[in-house]
Order: sequence, then C-alpha cells, then structure tokens
Amino acid sequence: MKRALAFAFLLIAACGGPASAPEVEVREWLAVAQVKAEAKERRALVDMIAPGYLDSRGYRRDDIETMLRVYFLRQHNVSLVTKIDDVRVFGDSAAEVDMTVGMAGTNDGVLGFSANAYRFELELERDGDDWQLIAARWGDLVGELE
Repeated sequence: MKRALAFAFLLIAACGGPASAPEVEVREWLAVAQVKAEAKERRALVDMIAPGYLDSRGYRRDDIETMLRVYFLRQHNVSLVTKIDDVRVFGDSAAEVDMTVGMAGTNDGVLGFSANAYRFELELERDGDDWQLIAARWGDLVGELE
C-alpha cells in the first residue's frame, strides 16, 4: 500500500528550457500538486484528478483519495523532492509526464520518519482550462512501473 500511496504525490517541480504554452501549464500543474501535497490538502489534490481516473492497478479516483487520507493521517509533515524527466504534450489537450519523486514524512514510527523514492508516468488531459490526471503508473526507482 505504501507504494500505492506514493502515487498521490504527483508532484513536481518544474525546471527546463524553452517550453510550449501547454507544457508550461503542465509544469505549473505539477508544481501546484507538490505544494498541495506538502500542505496535506487532500481534497485539493483529489480535485486535480479526473472523475473517470483509472490506472493499470485498477485504482479509481476514490481509491486514491482513500490512500491520501491514510497517508496524511500517518504523516505529521510531508516533504517532496521532485525531478521532471520528460514532458510530452499532444496537441493542446493531452500530456504525459515522466518524473522521479523523493518523499519524506515525519511520523510516530520507530525512527520518527519515513522516506522513499519513486518513478512516475502520469497521463494528463485538459478539461476546459484545467489539466487533470486521468491515469498513472508508478514504482520503485529500480522496479517495474505498475
């Protein structure tokens, strides 16, 4: 479940060279998601996910919301270190993002913190003026993405 929770932090810091307007918007969307995740704003993160979200694990939007709820309840603080590896935009309405995310949180566990790193492949779609997550795959840095 811990790996699945990582998904929720679709997250995110933009850097790179010249980009198209839709690519800039996607990078801004990712930066906003990171801020909301670090602030543990579950509802705001869920609003960034399309109602029809479905991933290769069979998770739907409600499943991701539950994972976020559990993770945020267990972690006192959440910190993310992100690296956007690639952003591919298709027309003005679809995008794919490959990224690496380091996650750390403080909690009441034995050591008082937890930390992990994951790779993500995100699929985004423009809905009106807003980008929304429609699917994602993620996994450990060296493992297969699911």
